[in-house]
Amino acid sequence: MRFVTVRTNGGLVTIPGDRGKRARQERLFLEGPQGRGFELRHTWRVFSEYWRALRALHFVGPCVTVFGSARFDEQHPAYVSARAVGASLANLGFTVMTGGGPGVMEAANRGAQDTGGMSVGCNIILPDEQASNPYIDKLVTFRYFFVRKVMLVKYSYGFVALPGGFGTMDEVFETATLIQTGKIRDFPIVLLGTEFWRPFVDFLRNQLVAAGTIEVGDAERLFVTDSPEEAASYIRDASIERFGLKYAEPPKRRWWLLE
Repeated sequence: MRFVTVRTNGGLVTIPGDRGKRARQERLFLEGPQGRGFELRHTWRVFSEYWRALRALHFVGPCVTVFGSARFDEQHPAYVSARAVGASLANLGFTVMTGGGPGVMEAANRGAQDTGGMSVGCNIILPDEQASNPYIDKLVTFRYFFVRKVMLVKYSYGFVALPGGFGTMDEVFETATLIQTGKIRDFPIVLLGTEFWRPFVDFLRNQLVAAGTIEVGDAERLFVTDSPEEAASYIRDASIERFGLKYAEPPKRRWWLLE
């Protein structure tokens, strides 16, 4: 395999040649107008990835997406909580969906498999590659963050966020924004880990609400708890009461649609 060296915010990184080419293409696309042929090929790559993901995830069933850091090992309290919430969600019949990587994502997928539930991962190709975790029944790997984020939302009836960094904050804020603007319905968002999330919730209430940039209801939409079981039950109740979700046989595959 050929390797190339590319410059990132963290310095020089050596990566396999095909991934290096992809990284250069993506940076080039975001640097302003490019040739029409380049942008047409880029559009086709986006469409192909989007369509492939739709086909792969069509039968995963009602999901709950779990967000959180990739940096925690299995001794970390957030890993323990994520594994417990994955198991609780699976016991209630939900498919557990994550970003497919290590840390909190691995823990939630692992918890789902612990109890025989369905576990889905939506992994992302990065210059510093995020390896998928081994506790996934259905894995889809993405090149584009925005396509991946659509899939993490599209199939889910609720969201659980555990401690995390920029990526987790981005996912929480984007999901909350989609609900606030009516782009998706009022799906429950649970913040699991009161000590970690307290400054975040205080910021929403004491800064954003006080400044009038969000409504009180926007801040109150986030449900905060330390209990994985309470988090799962809250999402189950909301899914049944708000959206009429009920236990039923999964849809049948149609052979003539190559399913």
